[in-house]
Amino acid sequence: MDDSLRIGIVVPPMLAVPPTGYSGTERVVACIIDELARRGHQVTLFAAGDSEVACELVPVIPRSLWSIGYRGDVSAFLQLAAATAWREHERFDVIHSHLEHHGFLFARHCPTPVVATLHGRLDVGGIPQLLEEFRDVPLVSISESQRRWRPDANWVATIHHGLSLESAPFSGDEGAYLAFVGRITPEKGVADAVELARRTQLPLRVVAKVYDEHEQAHFAEVVQPAIDEGVVEFLGELPPLQRDPIIAGARATVMLGAWPEPFGLVAIESMATGTPVIARRAGALTETVEHGIDGYLVDDVDEAVLAVDLSRNLDRAEIRRRALERFSPARMIDQYEAVYRRLVASHRPSELSIVRAPVEV
Repeated sequence: MDDSLRIGIVVPPMLAVPPTGYSGTERVVACIIDELARRGHQVTLFAAGDSEVACELVPVIPRSLWSIGYRGDVSAFLQLAAATAWREHERFDVIHSHLEHHGFLFARHCPTPVVATLHGRLDVGGIPQLLEEFRDVPLVSISESQRRWRPDANWVATIHHGLSLESAPFSGDEGAYLAFVGRITPEKGVADAVELARRTQLPLRVVAKVYDEHEQAHFAEVVQPAIDEGVVEFLGELPPLQRDPIIAGARATVMLGAWPEPFGLVAIESMATGTPVIARRAGALTETVEHGIDGYLVDDVDEAVLAVDLSRNLDRAEIRRRALERFSPARMIDQYEAVYRRLVASHRPSELSIVRAPVEV
């Protein structure tokens, strides 16, 4: 019996799927699409028109916003993405939204069941109030840490990200430098990573993007002086084929930002190469990095210095084995398939229609 599903997936149109550079959501979505298609599901992606995916593509806009230099407010384009998917909802058994809270009204009123995976922080910018209001919307968190401020929301699953990591290069050598991958922003812990490099006398290779004005300012304040000093080698934003060997050759990948990472793809990518992760004890990194096995969880730079020394004793082959097992696309899609099927089986359009009294003014 054919038990395949017709699945619509809608994403923000700022980047193509898959992305060519630094990104999180779009890379995970590309992996979801590939694995769903491999299993025989009929998948349609609502995204920027320059996406290249192994499924039907419905362009929300012709080209991804950031590829054409757009740096303005994106909220109207997120609403456009939701409206485009909503318009074609009858074609699907279930729709998977990656539009953050911008897809909540869509999810509430669309006759086809919509599940929303949330990728960002949920404790800022009015999002707690939105989660309180939209208790009827089925939500997937990407870590237990992410959902802890609103445990009573309509969580249907926590699903850690998966990626196709088998092709990641592996090195059994301990490495003679540290690696930093991400964005040049204070919350990513760039300043602490530079200080760690100074104190351990290991150079820091930085693979990162510097686009926004605040990123450029932080680069000028923190990174450029370290480059001039010879502590940092700045490599810019690199595609995976160039970035991954740098990670594989490092003593450790450092993630010392104090902000609560909702997930942190860099950590699993590093572990897939066998390179341990030295991370601040914050957010989802406490779930993805097992202290003393995959790397070390630290509270300050002093502990990070000790972790750099101890990381030489870790089994890099075991780090890689665990990463490939724990963060595989198959594991991720097993969980998403279960969510999709539960929603389809329990969907009753009349139960999702919420009637509210008009507001008197």
